[in-house]
Amino acid sequence: MKNKKITRKITQGIYALTTKNGGCIVDAVSQISAGENPLISVAVMKNNYTNLLLKENKTFALSVLGMNVNSEIIKIFGMNSMRDINKFEYIETMNVEEIPIIKDSLGYMILEKVDSMENETHTLFIGKLIEADVFSEEEAMSYGYYQKHKDELIKVKTEQGKTAWVCTICGYVYYGETLPDGFTCPKCGVDKSLFEKR
Repeated sequence: MKNKKITRKITQGIYALTTKNGGCIVDAVSQISAGENPLISVAVMKNNYTNLLLKENKTFALSVLGMNVNSEIIKIFGMNSMRDINKFEYIETMNVEEIPIIKDSLGYMILEKVDSMENETHTLFIGKLIEADVFSEEEAMSYGYYQKHKDELIKVKTEQGKTAWVCTICGYVYYGETLPDGFTCPKCGVDKSLFEKR
């Protein structure tokens, strides 16, 4: 038996990834080298619109989200697509190197894309740090904390009296007594094992 929930025990942070014309919430971020311009990697789902934007743009940013971040940032950037709404209309940002940065963050990193690698579900983008700043020394939000408090942070609403299946990754809601065989989330692509009945 393969219980993929164990991957939630991997210690990671929660970040708002932004680039020209878009952005999303990510957690798979790692520093992979040191020096004056360290390399940072970030994995982005292939079916995420931000993935397409990162392939078109040369620079991107990571805003580090803190424990006390406004949960609207997570909802707007994590539960919506720029195909449908302009996320930047709802969240206060500032431009650095022509990239929008989330003001309500602990700080940011501006990265120049130097490489990318494809796998089955994600693209791993590697960027060279070219600009950065720290706004606050507060504790960063961890992926573990996010998973433990996700219901409070994103407050997914379901229709009363209906059986709902909620994607534990992106919050997509499917209504029905059971999930169909072979069902995958139309929003983030995960299989039905990562849905919870509500």
